[in-house]
Amino acid sequence: MNLEKIYDKNYKKLLLIPLILLALRRTGSVIERDVSLKGGISMTIEKEGLNEEEISSFLNSRYDDINVRVLTDLSTRKNIGLIIESSDVEEEQIKGTLREKVEFADEQYSAESYSATFSESFYKQLIMVLVFAFILMALVVAVTFRTFIPSLAVILAAITDIIVTLAIISLFGFQISAGGITAFLLVIGYSIDTDILLTTKLLKRKIGTLYERLGQSIKTGLTMTITSISAVFVGYLFSAASVLKEIFLIIFIALIIDIISTYLGNASILLWYIKKKK
Repeated sequence: MNLEKIYDKNYKKLLLIPLILLALRRTGSVIERDVSLKGGISMTIEKEGLNEEEISSFLNSRYDDINVRVLTDLSTRKNIGLIIESSDVEEEQIKGTLREKVEFADEQYSAESYSATFSESFYKQLIMVLVFAFILMALVVAVTFRTFIPSLAVILAAITDIIVTLAIISLFGFQISAGGITAFLLVIGYSIDTDILLTTKLLKRKIGTLYERLGQSIKTGLTMTITSISAVFVGYLFSAASVLKEIFLIIFIALIIDIISTYLGNASILLWYIKKKK
């Protein structure tokens, strides 16, 4: 692939793609949280043969903000029941409504409540950890390169990965748990890894031409990223735990976005910077 032919005349146009993704992010609530992060009730019915879509449609026709998901046996991966979550409806109301649709014994039913105050506090602490990790990352990048534009390009790529992934998750109506926030911490680390590799190759290495170094960086970075995408995709397919599926899904989306933000966004900014400097 002739990278010089692709990038030399088009790097400003390529830079528009990640910028457009940022501009098209969804407005409104930044993170749609589940009951573990905003408080509410989580009810479990351990009974085989329950139809998730049918019961979800039935409950949401009566109440707002009801989330229904499948309960899976971790060893056999068999559907053994449903988990029903709500932040605005009392347990006895939902339980009574469920009995209109589903027959279940008391021993098949269990419920767990989450304090709204505790959940909100826990959520704020997780966000603080995420912000603190991002600030430390920015400081490390600034100290490493000691140049404003390349450092800004690395940070902008990480911001793009997080914001666009959040927008996609929100667009499809997924609710994020504590595990999902943890996944974004992993996303920050991975994003910086590929961007520092690219920036180091272009600015600090002197062997080969500019576009030869760019090609080496893309080859190494894409090998890492595609390997990681394959691993988390397999993990998503074969994981029975919903929190693991959520983590794998977030990382999967973020890795795809990282390819765009790194090799179209960051690479274009660096090429622009190097050409201006020369």
